[in-house]
Amino acid sequence: MRKIRELVSIMSILCLACGLSYAASSYPGKGSVLSSLGRKYDYNNIAVKRAVDGDTLLLENGERVRLIGIDTPECHESKKLYRDAKRTMQDVQTIKYMGKSAAAFTRRLVEGKKVRLEFDVERRDKYNRLLAYIYLPDGTFVNAEIVANGYASLMTIAPNVKHAELLRARYKEAREKRRGLWKD
Repeated sequence: MRKIRELVSIMSILCLACGLSYAASSYPGKGSVLSSLGRKYDYNNIAVKRAVDGDTLLLENGERVRLIGIDTPECHESKKLYRDAKRTMQDVQTIKYMGKSAAAFTRRLVEGKKVRLEFDVERRDKYNRLLAYIYLPDGTFVNAEIVANGYASLMTIAPNVKHAELLRARYKEAREKRRGLWKD
């Protein structure tokens, strides 16, 4: 019975800690916040460990970030890859090739570099990834840079629309000037 009470106590503490961590991570404030792991991180100066694909990053603290407002082609096998192929009437290999090109561009832009995250209304998506706009130390707006160079389409999901107009203008220009994936 004693072991059961200890186990219940430990579980209660873990549940409380998870709840506090989630509440802090859901608050759209600035600077240091608690991560989903309950640790405090400074999202104003954090390194990108790697680009998972063209619109998702892995930070040095192990968290994944989904770039707000953009959508790059899939480069890995997934249900979304096949949905996109059906929707666009392009073959899977073409989409994967474009996805690898977008991922390579994003990798060159941010991998191993310190960045600043800017949050919008929602801090996390349904997969518990951080949702953010990313900036390099020189002020380069990464989300917009990927779109402006023709490696992403727009994906505007309310209420995260802070930079939707800027991204739309960059997208239009990339298409008109046939940059990146829009060359052909």
